Amino acid sequence: MLWGFFEGILGHACPGCGGRLDAPLLCAACRRELRAFPRGEMVYLGPYGRWGGVVRALKYGRRFGLVPLLARPLAEGVVQAGWALEGVAAVPTLLPRLLLRGYNPPELLAKEVARLLGLPYRRVLRRVRYAPSQPLRGRGRGRLPGDLFAPVARVEGAWLLLDDVLTSGATFLRAREALLRAGASRVYGAFLAVRDPGALGPYP
Repeated sequence: MLWGFFEGILGHACPGCGGRLDAPLLCAACRRELRAFPRGEMVYLGPYGRWGGVVRALKYGRRFGLVPLLARPLAEGVVQAGWALEGVAAVPTLLPRLLLRGYNPPELLAKEVARLLGLPYRRVLRRVRYAPSQPLRGRGRGRLPGDLFAPVARVEGAWLLLDDVLTSGATFLRAREALLRAGASRVYGAFLAVRDPGALGPYP
């Protein structure tokens, strides 16, 4: 409560709803709404229109304290789905962007989800090339180059692939394909927010 008070004094609003911050990092009402929604082989916290502020706070505002709050319901959703996983990976960003920002939000989340699930986190993929931001593109993997991602390690069994936002599904599909090339037998997805519910699959 004390930290929430100081955040309020500093003018910080809740990144989830924009209202008064009555608890650290995320207001009590938004905390109560945090739960995972399963859909096929994916879990997510909700639509981008609801959780976009939280995504931006982590991605651009360096609100690292949000990671444990957001990772826990995702991990709970994975447990409820009953997937037998060997490990957790994240959709990688380009090296220049990583160096500029200093961190990759999906990787922060993936590491915490892996810890909660008692699974290893591994950097299985690297991003090979730039592609325009997905909100500017239509749905479908054919709109992105096939070599957008490349495997850098070998894996076995089913893996969880984590990204912060599912927009058109194209980026996730390319990363999923690369993870399958790395040896994964199956790839499940986890996201903070989804812009287009139609991008949730099913995928072959």
